[in-house]
Amino acid sequence: MNSSSEMDPIEVLRVKLEVLRRQHRDLDDAIEALQERRSADMLTLRRLKKQKLGLKDQIAVLEDRITPDIIA
Repeated sequence: MNSSSEMDPIEVLRVKLEVLRRQHRDLDDAIEALQERRSADMLTLRRLKKQKLGLKDQIAVLEDRITPDIIA
């Protein structure tokens, strides 16, 4: 494989970040839809919210790797 066909590591992280953000939005939509139903399964809601928090943590880690803190 030549270097021209390989993705830049930062670009790979950006793609992963976008996938995680999309999954986070999808979970948010699913949670909102479940909450609108009167017969919402609380266990399922709890699991989706926990999964959403996990995605948020993964997003934060990737964001930190893409834009490291600059010490002034």
